[in-house]
This record gives sequence, C-alpha cells and structure tokens, in this order.
Amino acid sequence: MSGTDAVRTSLAAVASLLAPARPAVGERVLLAHDDPERYVNTYATQLANRGIDGPVPNLARTALVDALGEHRLLAECDWKEQPAEIRARLEKLASRPSVDPWVLFGARDMRLRTAAFLEACGRHYRDVGATLAVLDTDSDCYPVVCLRAARAGELTALAGPAGVAVRILGA
Repeated sequence: MSGTDAVRTSLAAVASLLAPARPAVGERVLLAHDDPERYVNTYATQLANRGIDGPVPNLARTALVDALGEHRLLAECDWKEQPAEIRARLEKLASRPSVDPWVLFGARDMRLRTAAFLEACGRHYRDVGATLAVLDTDSDCYPVVCLRAARAGELTALAGPAGVAVRILGA
C-alpha cells in the first residue's frame, strides 16, 4: 500500500470510529484528501471562516473537524473559554456518555482555566467510561471529541498514520 493509500485508509478509519452512523463525515474527509480543489470549492464559505481560500496541508484534518462539528460529534473550545461554556458545548455532543459525568464536578473544577478544566473533564468522563480527546489542529482552539474509553487506544493508533495528532484528556 502506498503512503497516500495508507493515509487515506487511516483517515477513513478515524472518521468511521468517531462518526460510525454518519458516512457523510468520512465522505467529506476523503473528498478533502482525494480532491482538495473540489473540496475547497464545495466548502468555500465555511473554509473562509477559518482563513482558508485554497488547498492547504492537512486539509483533510480540517474537513474532519468541520464535519464532526456539523454532526454534533465535536466541540470546538477556544483557548480562553470559560468552564460553563465548555460544559454547555460538551453536553450538546451526540456522542456524550449516557451516564452524567457532571455530578463528579465540584465548584473548584468550575474555576479552572481552560486547559486545566479540559483535563479535569477528561478525568471525570473517564470515570464514567468515556474518553475526551483533542484533535490537534495547530490552532488556538481545542477540537474535543467524545468516545467510549475502550476505543481511545484505537483512535490514537489510527490517527497517527492519518496525520491527525490526538491528545487524550485527563490521561
């Protein structure tokens, strides 16, 4: 398998893992990988909001973040987001755990700065069998996904060859 084929296969696997019932996510990611020009033309308005006006390196990673966000499978949190806003974003995720992790949070947690609060979220989510992970986009935000804790290692293994850096929160 060529390097490009391996990246494509890994991108499809990451999309399938994070959006198992939403094949449109994988299709969008693969469009960005296979035909960056067409992807940029198709999603020009959305990409303009990110300051992208042409094919760029890691366009498929951007497509993954945008597609997951549109399907409520990713919460984008600004580097200076307040804990209450982060909580609101995480609670809206379609992939949130069925057991409420927020009963484990104390008042002290809600006073933490963004990075520390996200780590606390990762620990509390892990306590209820879920994992929060950041898909690193080399920007000043945290694109956060939620999945079953048992699948965290699989995400990390698949993401590397796809060119998607993943950081498990609260690990």
